[in-house]
Amino acid sequence: MPDLFAADEPAPTPRAIPAGAIPLAERLRPAALDEVIGQEHLTGANGAIGRMVAAGSLSSMILWGPPGTGKTSIARLLAAAVGMRYAAISAVFSGVADLKRMFAEAEGALALSGRRTLLFVDEIHRFNRAQQDGFLPYVEQGVVTLVGATTENPSFALNAALLSRAQVLILHRLSPEALAHLLARAEEAEGVPLPLTQPAREALIASADGDGRFLLGQAETLYNAQIPSPLDPGELGQFLQRRVAVYDKDRDGHYNLISALHKSVRGSDPQAALYYLARMLTAGEDPMFLLRRLVRMASEDIGLADPMALQQCLAAKDAYEFLGSPEGELAIAQACLYVASAPKSNAAYKGWKEAAASAKATGSLMPPANILNAPTKLMKDIGYGANYAYDHDAPDAFSGANYWPEGMAPQQFYRPVERGFEREILKRLEWWERKRRERSE
Repeated sequence: MPDLFAADEPAPTPRAIPAGAIPLAERLRPAALDEVIGQEHLTGANGAIGRMVAAGSLSSMILWGPPGTGKTSIARLLAAAVGMRYAAISAVFSGVADLKRMFAEAEGALALSGRRTLLFVDEIHRFNRAQQDGFLPYVEQGVVTLVGATTENPSFALNAALLSRAQVLILHRLSPEALAHLLARAEEAEGVPLPLTQPAREALIASADGDGRFLLGQAETLYNAQIPSPLDPGELGQFLQRRVAVYDKDRDGHYNLISALHKSVRGSDPQAALYYLARMLTAGEDPMFLLRRLVRMASEDIGLADPMALQQCLAAKDAYEFLGSPEGELAIAQACLYVASAPKSNAAYKGWKEAAASAKATGSLMPPANILNAPTKLMKDIGYGANYAYDHDAPDAFSGANYWPEGMAPQQFYRPVERGFEREILKRLEWWERKRRERSE
């Protein structure tokens, strides 16, 4: 087997953890696939995993989903369900030496017993491109069945070659019902109910943001504190740390939310737009990034349907730079609400794209000589500026002259819509077109 890895230090061997110190989330790991909560679309009889297990044969796969949704549990249970040897590493703690050892052990197991290995790689996106390529020969030859887990979009985080050999399965955030079921399991395991009122229980579930592991960690904190009487939502908020939203400014959370914000603005839903703006600011997004995107929206999706939209966004930038956070964020919210509620038109955006394409296609066609300046005698002698029609001298300040290059027919790039201020612009263009026809008759 080719050696595709550079030398690296082996990961340290973890120490054994006393049984009494094992976290609640670890103790409550499901013992069978049908005990996995919230991923029935995969593990059920008609799901991709359910069908593979029923057939007794697994293909390599990438489990993509948020933290605390069962990726590790599913991988472990898959091996047991089809009788495969199970091996696991984490890209966070494992180095090249660990990978080499894993592959050598898998080859040995296959040669001695004919038993294939399910290799679970947690946080697989943290391996670099060369290391990811190193999996390929072992997967292709059947030495291992690869099950990778990632919280990042595989399209960007993983090699195309690796993706072509693995099925991407998407795990969902746990629903409130699934999280409630998980809490019930915790209470059954502990033998006592959580010290919470029903509203506080609902608040605890909401704070988990779909992450089962986080929820069980919070439940364990409550149990360890031995609280004498049930807490209400206010008391719970004071007792437990507040969960920080899952958001990486250079990864999926960033791109998903800015896409949602832009499309909410384009769809004229100021309530949703304000929500996504708040999500991003609360999670620590750079306010100047958001302001730049709002300026873009003002030009791309509104344009001349409401020329004030661009001014509102630029004024919000000035206000934010003047006030700073958090006071300046109100100006950003104001600009967001303005662009979301403004009449929409992408006529300027489309017109610009068409004009740019036409300019590229037509090369260096010269404008008509009569509209060119003639600062020298030679330029005057060859006709530059000759017979130029000064529009202010014409009736209605409109000469109707041709401004297009010779050999190029007049084009229509900008087509204003019957919305907002562009309705007025459309009337002007139609008026000028009538005048142009009259001048040519």
